[in-house]
Amino acid sequence: MKLEKKRWIILIASCLINLCIGSLYSWSVFASPMAVRLSELYGLSGTALLTASNLSIVFTVANSVGPITMISGGFINDKLGPKWVVFAGGLLFGVGLLASGFATSIPILVVTYGLGCGLGMGLVYGCTINNSVKFFPDKRGLIGGIATATYGLSSVIIPPIANKLIGSIGVQSTFRMLGMVFMVVICSSAFLIEKCPEGYMPKGYTPDTMTSNSKKLKDKNWKEMIKDGNFYLMICMLLCGAFSGLMIISQASPMAQNIVKMSAAMAATCVSILALFNAIGRILAGYISDKIGRINTIALAFLLSMIGLVTLYGCNEGSNARFILAIAIIGTCFGSFMGVFPGFTADQFGTKNNSVNYGIMFIGFAVAGIMGPTVVGKIVSATGNYGQAFVIAGVLCILGFLLSFLYRKLNKQ
Repeated sequence: MKLEKKRWIILIASCLINLCIGSLYSWSVFASPMAVRLSELYGLSGTALLTASNLSIVFTVANSVGPITMISGGFINDKLGPKWVVFAGGLLFGVGLLASGFATSIPILVVTYGLGCGLGMGLVYGCTINNSVKFFPDKRGLIGGIATATYGLSSVIIPPIANKLIGSIGVQSTFRMLGMVFMVVICSSAFLIEKCPEGYMPKGYTPDTMTSNSKKLKDKNWKEMIKDGNFYLMICMLLCGAFSGLMIISQASPMAQNIVKMSAAMAATCVSILALFNAIGRILAGYISDKIGRINTIALAFLLSMIGLVTLYGCNEGSNARFILAIAIIGTCFGSFMGVFPGFTADQFGTKNNSVNYGIMFIGFAVAGIMGPTVVGKIVSATGNYGQAFVIAGVLCILGFLLSFLYRKLNKQ
């Protein structure tokens, strides 16, 4: 089969894999029932009962360790190809979920779900995204958007399935069932993934059609990348852009219930809306970035994020429509950063070492994943409202917007 056709099969397999590992962000569905189960095992009652917040360390660890395996797996991917890296990652992710079904304490959950699923996700995500981008030099933005969108779309599809399973067979059996299913799907799909030949160009495409800042670009390794001033501008922009999205993703349901006094059911719907627009933003921004350029798309996303945060800041009891509009805007913008940055990194530093380079760039996302939820948690605990958190996120969006102009100025030539 010709590569022009085979690359689409590889993309579909990568998207199916990303749909599985994106379930990492469905932790909120498991947190409360798992807290109840652990409380039963500990023999706790009354005020001593564990809550979802007591288990937040599990998700924090899972969200933080991804770059470790994205970088280490990226070295293997760039040298040998993605097949066995994805297979190993799928095995680790599946075993992590499966073992979580036997966890009897929070520390064990930190190891099984936090480290197992988090490290497995990092191995898989870096390979599927970057290999897909390499196969489509003619539409890097769009493909990066599609590949990352399925990862984000998992947060729409998996929670209701998991919730129904938890209600019928219990949370631990659900962990075990999903672990087995995801392991089989990921490890099987890994055999459809092939390494992109170095310098591959699809028929009828020439590099001259690329954006001006990626013409005649030298492939840089990670050592050369971190010596480039553009790297620090880019990683700071990623941190600023991801901060508000991750902050709100971690608190979307409580925000809906506390700010506009939504019911728990309606608040859950808002979480799905946020996840849906996150996925839409990844594809839309990836496509737009192929037309108007990565940095212009990023600047636009920062501008819209500020509008979304201002809209959110003005919400109060009963302003349901305004709240939904705000999280839809913020979700779209967060997805935009995640969809554009794989192609943006490849444009700037070349595709040859992009698995490692993007893994290092992804550290900006991981830092935002720690800072965003931590900042909003501390502010709400201290003040009882979210106002100051929205202001901080807005300031970071303004900073990111200014950095996009600095990047454009430095790369004008």
